[in-house]
Amino acid sequence: MWREANLAFSDAIAAPECSIVAAHPWVYGLGQQTENGAYLSPVNAVTHLAEKLTSQGESAEVVIFMVASSTHSTFMESLGQLVDVFPAPAFKQVKRLAESSSALAIEKMQIPARNAGGLPPSMPLSVPTSRSAIAAAAIKRAQAEAGTGTDMFQLKAQIASFGQTRDALLADIANGLSELQKQNARVWVFTSSGNLASTLLQLAKDIPAPSAVYTAAMMMTGADLEGIRSMIHEFEPNAGA
Repeated sequence: MWREANLAFSDAIAAPECSIVAAHPWVYGLGQQTENGAYLSPVNAVTHLAEKLTSQGESAEVVIFMVASSTHSTFMESLGQLVDVFPAPAFKQVKRLAESSSALAIEKMQIPARNAGGLPPSMPLSVPTSRSAIAAAAIKRAQAEAGTGTDMFQLKAQIASFGQTRDALLADIANGLSELQKQNARVWVFTSSGNLASTLLQLAKDIPAPSAVYTAAMMMTGADLEGIRSMIHEFEPNAGA
């Protein structure tokens, strides 16, 4: 069923095998493209996902994450929070396209500025051949340094340093998970498992934010999506009371 929930990582997170279908205004033939932007309603997004789901067979587990809003600013805010927590390629693509579309609309309303001339900003120069040469030079320097020889004292110091570096890396990894678990995003979610005919009926029932014009959704289907479902944290009924 559809409901609003918090999305955040948990210790049970896993990487399941699943099929992924995205629904957003830039999917060919789905959204409405105008001079002022790209639009898609939750109803049309869910209809698109349902059509894809009919070809999955008789049973499967289904999870959908969706953000929808009537205003571009709130949509971008919700989408940004979702991308921070769950940077799936589909959502990152929507964020990038939405930002580009908004910037283009603003640019059209502005008077072109005169070219002030001068040099462009400084930036790193890198081409495939130079990168290969730099990498080869680094290897050559490392080989030369390795060939100079080290005494036992230096060797023990290097081993101790390696151990400290390893412990620091492991600590960083553990702290990284803790930091990820602190992030959360408020999204619309849909979960169902078993018979797909029943899932399709539930999917079309009580579609959230029907009046929204900005929508991005991603549907995941597979045999076992427990690792993804572990990210869904239901709102407490009495929270904030």
